[in-house]
Amino acid sequence: MPPPPKNRSHAPAKAGQSRPPPRQPGRRMASRDAGERAAFFARREAATVLRRVLRGDASKRSGGSIKSLVFSPSVRNKRATFALVCQTLKYLPILKEVLASSGVFSSKWKKQEELVYVTAYDILFGQEIAVSGSVEEYIMLHKDTFRTALQKICVKRKVSNVEDLLSEKTTVKPKPRFVRVNTLKTTTGSVIEVLSKMHKVDKDDMVPDMLVLPPGTDMHKHPLVTDGKVFLQGKASCMVAAAVSPKPGWKVIDACAAPGNKTVHLAALMNGEGSIIACELNKERAKTLQHTVRRSGANNIETVIGDFLNIDSNDPSYAEVRAILLDPSCSGSGISTERLDHLLPSHSIDDQDDAGSSARIRKLSAFQRKALSHALSFPSVERLVYSTCSIHQAENEDVVSSVLPLASSLGFELATPFPQWRRRGLPVFYGAEHLLRTDPEDDLEGFFIALFVRKAAAADALEPSEDGGALGRKRKRACTTRSGGLRAFSSLRLSRMDVLCSIWGI
Repeated sequence: MPPPPKNRSHAPAKAGQSRPPPRQPGRRMASRDAGERAAFFARREAATVLRRVLRGDASKRSGGSIKSLVFSPSVRNKRATFALVCQTLKYLPILKEVLASSGVFSSKWKKQEELVYVTAYDILFGQEIAVSGSVEEYIMLHKDTFRTALQKICVKRKVSNVEDLLSEKTTVKPKPRFVRVNTLKTTTGSVIEVLSKMHKVDKDDMVPDMLVLPPGTDMHKHPLVTDGKVFLQGKASCMVAAAVSPKPGWKVIDACAAPGNKTVHLAALMNGEGSIIACELNKERAKTLQHTVRRSGANNIETVIGDFLNIDSNDPSYAEVRAILLDPSCSGSGISTERLDHLLPSHSIDDQDDAGSSARIRKLSAFQRKALSHALSFPSVERLVYSTCSIHQAENEDVVSSVLPLASSLGFELATPFPQWRRRGLPVFYGAEHLLRTDPEDDLEGFFIALFVRKAAAADALEPSEDGGALGRKRKRACTTRSGGLRAFSSLRLSRMDVLCSIWGI
């Protein structure tokens, strides 16, 4: 019997030669197994997100946007999960038709319906990686049947490929990627230095510490983002906190704070000095808020899990609040693209046209009027920003117009944030030119901003104080005994009950 062949991988190297690395036949298989396991778990995370998205869409009660759900701390493989959710929603009408026409989609899979959709997309249109798992085995078993059904659908619709079956609503114009530098942790210059090695980076010409990157730039896993040195925040969203323009040392309320991007932006504008009370009613969203605060490094933010409307503005604890940011619950119609609402089954042009007069909008606007009226009632507030991410007049100009009598009686007037911005409020009442709107036509989200400034505070800011400083009578009035000041304010509120009743519709 001839001797067995030598194992060349262990043969000694000749002089002057380096020995080739030993063969590792299992490396490729191990890599493939790791890829299959990653795909397996990504499908299940995607199915969990998809279930919440579809149920929220069906009930008209969003449990969060696709992005907020995917990029929550509970999702581990965020990039793969996000891609799977978006692509499954994009192909969902086709997947449903294929499963229905194939005749093999039985009721026993109903409890795992979302996982079936995700897996069917991944195997039929995606990477076709399957591992052990009952749903994967089911899809692989009937894969040929599904593909035959898909071909029949294409023939019936007279199209040559699957992409022609997709709705035009899934096509969205790419927008620049805006990022905000968190100056609590780093400087704009150092971030530009890092990012410019891989991307074209421009500084925004209006919002401080805002950078503009090319459309499609993926920053979610970048160390600057994970370390909290950079926040993935749209320009319009950043304009809200910048319009508040809080001074270092002020006491500020963020009335409806989650997910917290505007809250930590306020902290950065205040150089981490003073204090911010961040209110959030929803306990789950409050967790996201707290996570955002921790990531930012801000140490002057107190999170309050509760309703802003339940805060007593007469409470001495809030007598020194100088600014309020009120960004209440709204329809989100201005960020439907960013939220990827165009991928949802309920989305259509008709839905958007009818939304402005829907019962939901009326309910939201009633809450918004009540919240804005309450924000105006804090005795020492000098600056108040009301903002929404809505395009509807009912949530924007109409809300502001309805509270103007009360605001005027309390010494407030509308000011003009970012006067260089060309797009202003709809001309539906005198003074609407002070309001600010952003629009997708500007490559931004659809936002609305109204800035209320107390006239007495604005006037006193120009008057010299007795010691030659710029504090003026404003600071002197703030030093008035709290009890007297609060009693006077309470009387003023009682004298305006007719105005409040008119605003709140009671």
